[in-house]
Amino acid sequence: MKSVKILLAVFCGAVVAVWCSSGPLRAGETEKGASMAIDESRLETAILAGGCFWCVESDFEKVNGVVSAVSGYTGGRVENPSYDDVSRGTTGHLEAVKVLYDPAVISYEEVLEVFWRHIDPTDSGGQFVDRGEQYTSAIFYLDEKQKRAAEASRAALDASGRFDKPVVTPILEAAAFYEAEAYHQDYHSKNPLRYLFYRKGSGRDRFLENTWSREVAVPDDEKRYSRPGEEELKKRLTPLQYRVARQNGTEPPFDNAYWDNKKPGIYVDIVSGEPLFGSLEKFESGTGWPSFFRPLAPDNVVEKEDSSFFMKRIEVRSRHGDTHLGHLFTDGPDPTGLRYCINSAALRFIAAGDLEKEGYGEFTHLFRQAAAN
Repeated sequence: MKSVKILLAVFCGAVVAVWCSSGPLRAGETEKGASMAIDESRLETAILAGGCFWCVESDFEKVNGVVSAVSGYTGGRVENPSYDDVSRGTTGHLEAVKVLYDPAVISYEEVLEVFWRHIDPTDSGGQFVDRGEQYTSAIFYLDEKQKRAAEASRAALDASGRFDKPVVTPILEAAAFYEAEAYHQDYHSKNPLRYLFYRKGSGRDRFLENTWSREVAVPDDEKRYSRPGEEELKKRLTPLQYRVARQNGTEPPFDNAYWDNKKPGIYVDIVSGEPLFGSLEKFESGTGWPSFFRPLAPDNVVEKEDSSFFMKRIEVRSRHGDTHLGHLFTDGPDPTGLRYCINSAALRFIAAGDLEKEGYGEFTHLFRQAAAN
């Protein structure tokens, strides 16, 4: 069997999608399955509109603490609207997403921070390429506590100097929420290439990159991750690490540092140190590479179209280090259905007990909460 693995490793180095995408375990069959148990009685809901619900749903499903994100319609004048009705702009509904989250992991205020970082809150006529009332942004509050939090969050964003124009996203009382048709749910997973082409062409990511890469009001912790020069990296990294991280290489399956690592902790970029994935999102995929169903820090994980080796795939890179991490597939377990197939050589593991001394103390509470459950 050892010779078979070596042949597969060489083959996978050239066409990683063929080998990586074969036969992963499904939800309930993975080591993550047991740890996915959640006390649903403590979950809370946020309803947010940010233009195309495919994009908003996809963005939130990658956020730690979010249990589900459902696309739908809300705020309109008629019952049970269809997509055709809403897209014509005649019903008053907005495309929106109902986000179910665990407040022990992520607060409502933090949910709003994620929301702001993925929309244009200064646009009153739509979002990016999608124009019309049905594509405008809004926060729909479910109680007075959410209303106050949303108003404070919007005021802070408006005063931050991040935008040259005023923040106009309205804060509205929640109305009936109608789930969108089944083909709209998890569209980014069901149709990854079409979704990627749409998203790239929409101008959303280009706007967000330009807006949030500016130095205005950027917290210090976002400035601490950077990529050293190539000569420094060649000295610091092993030949395999350099080939994977800087030359888009692929390491052998079942013969790498973290494919079967089950210790609690986080995985950071070997180049920049930025946090990327966590053990709470790791599952056994059967592929021989570390696999995660979503990132620990979604803003640090960049997805790009990859047309190498005569196939279309989605490459995963780190934002600050521009490190080649691996590829994204749509055969992962619930709740996202995604599988981030990542090279161990692109990562450094930090055990949960070492997070404070290593400078990643902001993630300690995740493991305390998991241990308490």
